[in-house]
Amino acid sequence: MNLDDLERFKRIDTQNMIGEIDALPDQLAAAWALGQTLPLPSIDVARISRVVIAGLGGSAIGGDLLTAWCAPTTRVPVVIHRDYGLPAFAQGSETLVIASSHSGNTEETLDAFEAALTNECTTVAVATGGEFAARANARKVPVWIFTHRGQPRAAIGFSFGLLLALFTRLKLVPDPAKDLTEAVEAMRKVREKNGVAVAAASNPAKRCAGQLMGRWVTVFGAGLMAPVARRLKTQINEIAKAGANFEFLPEADHNALAGTLHPEEVLMPHTMNLFLRSPSDHPKNRKRLDLTKKAFMLEGLNTDFLDAGGRSPLANMWTQILFGDYMAYYLAMGYGVDPTPVDALVRFKETLKARG
Repeated sequence: MNLDDLERFKRIDTQNMIGEIDALPDQLAAAWALGQTLPLPSIDVARISRVVIAGLGGSAIGGDLLTAWCAPTTRVPVVIHRDYGLPAFAQGSETLVIASSHSGNTEETLDAFEAALTNECTTVAVATGGEFAARANARKVPVWIFTHRGQPRAAIGFSFGLLLALFTRLKLVPDPAKDLTEAVEAMRKVREKNGVAVAAASNPAKRCAGQLMGRWVTVFGAGLMAPVARRLKTQINEIAKAGANFEFLPEADHNALAGTLHPEEVLMPHTMNLFLRSPSDHPKNRKRLDLTKKAFMLEGLNTDFLDAGGRSPLANMWTQILFGDYMAYYLAMGYGVDPTPVDALVRFKETLKARG
């Protein structure tokens, strides 16, 4: 496996996924700037008592990240809804429903959008266009349109940055502009160290990808890093077409820790356990991460730490996300698979549609 063969990368990566990854810092900054200009719902913001973010896949992960980041400061509960309809509590104008769909055509999220209107919730749509834009415009619902032609998972800067701008303008969180600027700069440093032109001998993401080859990956995260663990798992799935799962601490210490013995012939040689660490970890969770990794290692399992960079929690989150994207990309190159298409998902959607 030669992760420095850039000509081979170009042959495999037919739709330039690496360009999407390289552009992520700039995408996040652009999303934040765009979010300062888009229309707000006409409501007294002090009346908002709960928020539901409806979305699937790449459109939902932005909500996961925002929920984890704003938990210490927001005055209202925020729920991520990955399904048809809405929870029963989502009623009235005091409920803000943000329906997010990259394509604007996700059927589950369209159904949630319609439920929000039926329930007379305060509603905002976020999409690149599609049916969402048409329905929102017809109902005079604010629709936040952004331009992105790639895969939804490559638009995570938009799915998070627009939500962050919306929450800020609605005064649901303190203004994070300073921290966002620092996060973008910290991401650019990650790009400098892990881009394709940096040789594997000096490239942490390439070296980590090499450790994942031929192994099922479990990603552990706590607090702010929990949704980042989910993100890395899905990137390994969709970019490298490889098996992975995620675990949250401290929950994993109440169950997953016991599952380190069997089947021995699979666990020891064919798995890798990645533990995401961050300066923003709760001290107790930091101790748990260290001890849990040690417990896995003592059972003979492959383990490693991935450490977030930057000073602020926002930078901790986004440097880890970008590093994980590079690592998943290099894993795809190792396996020789195109990182952009997701044929299995397309076939499933076609089958589902054919069966009504």
